[in-house]
Amino acid sequence: MANVLVTGGAGYIGSHACKVLAAAGFRPVTFDNLSTGWQDAVKFGPFVQGDLLDRNQLDEVFAEYAPVAVMHFAALSQVGESTTDPGLYWRNNVGGSLNLIEAAAAAGCVNFVFSSTCATYGDQDGVTLTEDTEQHPINAYGASKRAVEDILRNFQDSHGMKAVIFRYFNVAGADPEGEVGEFHQPETHLIPLMLDAIDGKRDALTVYGTDYDTPDGTCIRDYVHVMDLAAAHVKGIEWLLEGREPRVFNLGTGSGFSVREVIDHSRAVTNKEVPIIEGPRRAGDCTKLVSGSDRAMSELGWSPERSTLEAMITDAWRWHQTGHYEK
Repeated sequence: MANVLVTGGAGYIGSHACKVLAAAGFRPVTFDNLSTGWQDAVKFGPFVQGDLLDRNQLDEVFAEYAPVAVMHFAALSQVGESTTDPGLYWRNNVGGSLNLIEAAAAAGCVNFVFSSTCATYGDQDGVTLTEDTEQHPINAYGASKRAVEDILRNFQDSHGMKAVIFRYFNVAGADPEGEVGEFHQPETHLIPLMLDAIDGKRDALTVYGTDYDTPDGTCIRDYVHVMDLAAAHVKGIEWLLEGREPRVFNLGTGSGFSVREVIDHSRAVTNKEVPIIEGPRRAGDCTKLVSGSDRAMSELGWSPERSTLEAMITDAWRWHQTGHYEK
């Protein structure tokens, strides 16, 4: 059974990717410092607690497990925080990724799947983002992810590194079987915050900005179900192991939903009202990000089968009511 090193495998997206990797016949080796992840989410392969800033530890992991590929999720990802403390994002997201890429290259592990973001495109309203859209990130989070993309291209030239880069934005939902799910402390994602407000775990959901140039005044995002996203990453591993060339893929549905639309769908799924507080815009938030994914569908054979608001909220609500992790 081939090992795949999954950084951030104890986190939300990484844990779902580990489940899908295991189902596809791989052995996911989770490497995570548990700063935002949960050890209880590591259920599908070995766990190594460590930090990407520790190069010696990375070298030891590559020597022990000899992975055939790396799947790199570990990163700080709060847009607001990245605007107030950009150094933290450059140090962790870029510095840690550089350590990882250098360690992989030194170990001869040249297959690399990178979790990037549509935030690298910046605020380009009225445009369906394609892989060829110019990248103009407006915050340190997006800029740090773009920088790692550039590093991977440099290592392609110098060390033969082959990377599949996935750019996506809002990930939602949970494992329909309930083995893993979404749980952050503090929580920053719209759907779990909304579900917290519905069942009284917080007083209300704050809607940040109601004066955007959108039909209802709230931000629009392209939402992808976490299991669809995980499936794409496994296809990315298989793409590289088949000897194909480095590639960038957007992952989205091409249909954006506003914050108010997400709230409206939650009422239909939960049959409960969402208490709302209207707040000001957050620094660094874009008006609209919609990611086209024609390339992923045609070349990878990927299909966002569960990426409807109804399925994402239904799966998230099920997990929200029954699932939790403990540090």
